[in-house]
Amino acid sequence: MSCKPEQGNRTEHVRKPDWLKIKLNTNDNYTGLKKIMRENNLNTVCEEARCPNIHECWGERRTATFMILGAVCTRACRFCAVKTGLPTELDLAEPERVADSVALMNLKHTVVTAVARDDQKDGGSAVFAETIRAIRRKNPFTTVEVLPSDMGGVYENLERLMDAKPDILNHNIETVRRLTPRVRARATYDRSLELLLRAKEMQPDIPTKSSLMLGLGETHEEILETMDDLIAHKVDIMTIGQYLQPSKKHLKVQKYYSPQEFGELRKIAMSKGFSHCQAGPLVRSSYHADEQVNAAAKERQRQGDEQLETTLQS
Repeated sequence: MSCKPEQGNRTEHVRKPDWLKIKLNTNDNYTGLKKIMRENNLNTVCEEARCPNIHECWGERRTATFMILGAVCTRACRFCAVKTGLPTELDLAEPERVADSVALMNLKHTVVTAVARDDQKDGGSAVFAETIRAIRRKNPFTTVEVLPSDMGGVYENLERLMDAKPDILNHNIETVRRLTPRVRARATYDRSLELLLRAKEMQPDIPTKSSLMLGLGETHEEILETMDDLIAHKVDIMTIGQYLQPSKKHLKVQKYYSPQEFGELRKIAMSKGFSHCQAGPLVRSSYHADEQVNAAAKERQRQGDEQLETTLQS
């Protein structure tokens, strides 16, 4: 689908296609998860970033992506709905509350992301690492995926995070090289690639993952170049989704890709060497994240299932 040209003073607009209609599901799982989050004073990127999959993840799969380090980001990326401004002080009790909630929700896999905290010398990496350790202590069979910012490109901060040994390190490239200065605030294309490579060098057995959103004006050739760059920087897993404009002040959608186009891109990504690729109009970086953990992590989940079965039989 191509963009409609501007006519007079009318602004460019692309009609949202039928395949982007979202199924609402406010069942007991959905309301129960929301209650747990509010009672524990926790933030989720599902809510803050207005994720289109919240009803599927909360209502059907009973999964959620925790957002730590507060709800206010120090960056103002032009695609993101998360609030920006001056963050509050760090909440050092937050890791334990997240771990308690993971236990209460009986999650097999959890994703932990965060706002960018450029106001902190360590980029928030200490709280990130402690959150992983707290989840491990209270939920030894739960796999943990982390989705940090670039933490200012300070690799001591990344090392602190990787030393806590998450099961997946996810850092999003977001868009193609040419569009990065217009789309992302402070982050750079090369810094993101470097972070992904450094993470793999620090912990070779931990899968790395990155996400690309489409519809901002990129070309097909640029999409393929981004895939090649990620492969060259040893990224294992890729997700590809459709950019959706959160509000009128954010960047406009230039194109809506069809499910068929996403299917073709997934085939190309797999042919280039990614171990796993999710691609679709509503795919986000943590979409079906539980399907992407590595063999060692799946073994941990299997042991947890066996322990639960033994407990129930005794």
